Parts: sequence; structure tokens; C-alpha cells
Amino acid sequence: MVAVQDEGALAAAVRSSLRTAADPAIAPSQRAYMKSAMPFLGVRNPEVRRLTRALVRERGIREPAVLVAAARELWDEATHREERYAAETLLALRPLKGDLSLVPFHEHIARTGAWWDHVDAAAGRVADLHDAHPAETAQTVLRWSTDDFLWVRRLAILSQLGRKDRVDRDLLSTLIEPNLGDRDFFIRKAIGWSLREVARVHPDWVRAYAESHDLSPLSRREALKHL
Repeated sequence: MVAVQDEGALAAAVRSSLRTAADPAIAPSQRAYMKSAMPFLGVRNPEVRRLTRALVRERGIREPAVLVAAARELWDEATHREERYAAETLLALRPLKGDLSLVPFHEHIARTGAWWDHVDAAAGRVADLHDAHPAETAQTVLRWSTDDFLWVRRLAILSQLGRKDRVDRDLLSTLIEPNLGDRDFFIRKAIGWSLREVARVHPDWVRAYAESHDLSPLSRREALKHL
């Protein structure tokens, strides 16, 4: 069993590394771009990912429990947005890929992060779950698709991004259906984006879908963008 202090040590090391790499001069523009209530340290996201992965690699950490505990600490105790990006980086590592037990954590990220950058990152993790546990994940995203909270619904709609020919078109259609009348920009954008991705491998299906459904102008434009 891995000692509890090892879990805390990883989170502490990530925080220290981020602060060492920080450029305070760019932090205000990062915060303004993301319209973030939480401040930034001044570390660009690719560098956050690189630093976080390097620490895991250097320490030889492969235990899922250690990675999850560090991610939870970084997410829930974050004082700067980069700490949450680091948590998302840990959740994307191979030992946690397709881990069904993390569904509540992904939902927690959508509810507490409540912005497109965090939700879109979580969607990538749910996409992995569609491959590893298709039946269980389908039930989860169906529940999310009618949630009162728009960011949870966005997570459901975007949950198959990147799956290419593995995308479940019937499921996607069902997820979109209760959200077609939503006037929120982020929901309409998610609908169009999800359909645009499907159009890369199933263009005729997307054309037919757009013709037979009352898509918003934004969703329709995004869906047919490359057709």
C-alpha cells in the first residue's frame, strides 16, 4: 500500500513546480481570456501538462490511488487555475484511462469548474470510458443530458469527441435531442462541435441529421462547417 504522504507529496511537488515556472506578467491576460474568478500563476497549459507528467515520470508513480488522490487535492484545494489543469493532466494519464470509478470526479469537475476549459477536458476522459465501459457510460451520459446544470449537459454532449469511427451516433442523437431548444451559447456550440466531429467520418449522416432536426443557426453552422 502506498503511504498517504506520497499522495500529498505529489500534489505539493506539482504546486512547487508550477510556482517556479510561473511568469506573473502573463497571468492577468490568462485570467482575462478565461474570464476566471480564480487567479492564474502565469504558466501556459502545455507547460502545466509537461511539468506534471515529468514529476510523475521522475517519481515512478503508477499507482492509480496516488494519482487520483493528488488530482483531488490539486482540484479541490486549488488557489490558482493551473493547479486544476494539473489535476486534469493527472486524470488523463494511462493508469487512470477508462476508470469507471472516476465518473463522480468527472461530474464534480463539471459542476465545480463550470467553464468550458474544465468541462472539455473532462469530456476527453469520458470518451475513454465510452471505449472501456460502453453500456455503463451510455447510461451516465444519458442522465447527464437532461441535468439542470448546463455544464453537465455540455459534458454529456461532448463526451464522444475524438472517437472517430467508434462514435455511437444513435447515442449522440439521443443526447442532443433534449438540448435542441436550449438557447445557451455553450450548449449550442457543443451540439455543433459534436456533429462536426462526426462529419469527418460520417458526412452523409450529419447532413441528414441537420436536414431533419431544428438546429440553431450556430449549431448548424458548426455541424456543416467542413461539408
